[in-house]
Amino acid sequence: MLMQDVRNSIVGVADLNQLKWDLNHLQPVDVGEYITQLPTNQRAIAFRLLNKAQAIDVFEYLPTEVQEELINSLHDVQVVQIVEAMSPDERAELFDELPAGVIKRLLQELSPEQRQATATILGYPEGTAGRVMTTEYVRLREGLTVGEALSKIRRQDEDKETIYYAYVTDDNRTLVRVVSLRQLLFTFPDVLIRDIASDRVIKVRTETPQEEVAQIMKRYDLIAIPVVDREDRLVGIITIDDVVDILEEEATEDIQKLAGVSGDEAALSSPLLTIRNRLPWLLGIMALYIGAASAIAPFQSVIAAVPVLAVIMPIFSNTGGTVGIQALTVTIRGLGVGEVTAKDTLKILRKELLAGVGTAIALALTMIMLSLIWAQPQERWVALIAGLVMATNTIVAVTLGTLLPMGLKQLKLDPALVSGPLVTTMLDTIGFLTFLSLISVALNVLHLPT
Repeated sequence: MLMQDVRNSIVGVADLNQLKWDLNHLQPVDVGEYITQLPTNQRAIAFRLLNKAQAIDVFEYLPTEVQEELINSLHDVQVVQIVEAMSPDERAELFDELPAGVIKRLLQELSPEQRQATATILGYPEGTAGRVMTTEYVRLREGLTVGEALSKIRRQDEDKETIYYAYVTDDNRTLVRVVSLRQLLFTFPDVLIRDIASDRVIKVRTETPQEEVAQIMKRYDLIAIPVVDREDRLVGIITIDDVVDILEEEATEDIQKLAGVSGDEAALSSPLLTIRNRLPWLLGIMALYIGAASAIAPFQSVIAAVPVLAVIMPIFSNTGGTVGIQALTVTIRGLGVGEVTAKDTLKILRKELLAGVGTAIALALTMIMLSLIWAQPQERWVALIAGLVMATNTIVAVTLGTLLPMGLKQLKLDPALVSGPLVTTMLDTIGFLTFLSLISVALNVLHLPT
């Protein structure tokens, strides 16, 4: 690993010589992490110390914002060499973040083959198989023998994304079979490819959502999956490393939405990005809480008459919201990993309600005991209403936490749009309104003591 004094400073000539040796002998992913952690004004210096081959490998492991920063600081020749050597899918991901003028200039400098590959990927909508695929794959013709196929792979496919699967197509590039490298290596050279390749090809279309692609690859334990267009012509493949990125991206997006964070915010994002991602949600939640506060406002005299209510009500808010978020999180996770579908709504709701009844009883009894402890002797009747409302709110919470994401899924929308703060606010409004209404009825109709 890099020495600590080299990590902290790269200003001296001796340090630079040592750093150059270290950076060129480390794994590219480790070098990428090291450069990312450097101060902005030192990243380009460290990157220029890499030899050409190492620089090309390291560049693909850098975050997009660091890649863009280096593009602006390196000479055009260096930039073109690096971008030309990137895999088409990684290049397309980079171009998504660059200004239009920079993209146009870089596209003009690329070779016609790489320009076409990049343009093809960029032509598909974000979040689809076409946008995350690579056009570098091993393609074989049906009429080849095993020996001819292996010879072709050695001559032409050294730089392909993966060689563990080869895809057999006809003269129109229609995908007809798939064969593994294992089958090729352990079959006699004069056997025809068509005789050993499988015609049961698991594939996805260019418009298939990327999360669905990840679920299919997970289900069938694939390390790569072919992507075809509407005419079943092979246009690319998606590899297991792409799926890992997809799963991380989808999980991050769902977690952030549940917490009320928009965009792609990292732990070390700039303060300005943090404000931009969080403030709209906070203002929206504040607007929702106005509704909850409005439900309480008409009952100010009731709260004044029964002071213990001010102690009890925060428990409704925190407990009901937590129950709702628990049900919401489990449901969204099940939908996200393909464990359940919208057709399983009634099964999930039945399970949540059965669990909710047990939870409601336990929480209601706890609320009754706490209310009896905190209330004055003349206010202890409040405990029964508090227990009843806590039980009711718990059942409502598990119901909303299940039905809201399922309903969005049925409407072809992202279930994670139902954020935790949104559910909490809805439950607060329902709980407060129910609780205070019943207390008011008890005071006005039953003339209970205060």
